[in-house]
Amino acid sequence: MKRIKCYENSYQTLDEVLDRDLSYIKIMDVGQRYLVNRVLDHIQSRIVYYLMNIHITPRSIYLCRHGESELNVKGRIGGDSGLTTGGKEFAKKLNQFIQAQGISDLKVWTSQMKRTIQTAEALCVPYEQWKVLNEIDAGVCEEMMYEEIQGNYPLEFALRDQDKYRYRYPKGESYEDLVQRLEPVIMELERQENVLVVCHQAVMRCLLAYFLDKTAEELPYLKCPLHTVLKLTPVAYGCKVESISLNIDAVNTHRERPENVNVHRTAEDALQTVPPHRGHTPAAAANGP
Repeated sequence: MKRIKCYENSYQTLDEVLDRDLSYIKIMDVGQRYLVNRVLDHIQSRIVYYLMNIHITPRSIYLCRHGESELNVKGRIGGDSGLTTGGKEFAKKLNQFIQAQGISDLKVWTSQMKRTIQTAEALCVPYEQWKVLNEIDAGVCEEMMYEEIQGNYPLEFALRDQDKYRYRYPKGESYEDLVQRLEPVIMELERQENVLVVCHQAVMRCLLAYFLDKTAEELPYLKCPLHTVLKLTPVAYGCKVESISLNIDAVNTHRERPENVNVHRTAEDALQTVPPHRGHTPAAAANGP
């Protein structure tokens, strides 16, 4: 109340009669009542929707990827494979971790892909499937190794490295597309209290970037390792993040941006940041498939 008193020295209250020709939104008593006046276009409508769904109730949002999948260990992107033995072990550990948090009203959301559903089933609680939480669509590159993408589509591979946020896979999606797709989930996360989202690497990057206010350039390179839970706790001016590794070994699927992103680069240059995986051989890295 003291802070509001200070604001009164600098701000003038909008009057419902005198200012009826202005576009504005009034929020009273932290969302107890709203006054919306002359909202005229799509952006203003979205702002109203956003403001009516955020709240200040203390809560935590838990983000994690699915357990390690069969395609993860082979170095293949996308697809809809099941969990490895290590992935199933992570799912059990996740159950223990969530129980230890002691949250009675936790909601669990997954994508519609097998690996997130198998992970959530180990929690032995109801969960909700969201199609919009499915992994980024890699189009013609689905289930390919980076070495195969470089061998078959070297130009596309270089173009993606040049602008990973805006690059769209042929017949697939870009990170920019994914951000648009995830808007309903983000809005719903703002409305909810305690939620666990079991999702995928690209999806988790987008959600994390929203809550941590990361740029479009930073977003595609945020580190979201397998078998690690991120606990996000919104605070007054940002979001507190805790990273909790559940200590189950998993492959590394993170690929940094190579220094050389020229379309005329060699295959060796293009593949220098590809993490090791079961399907990788030095010959494939040097010459393509």
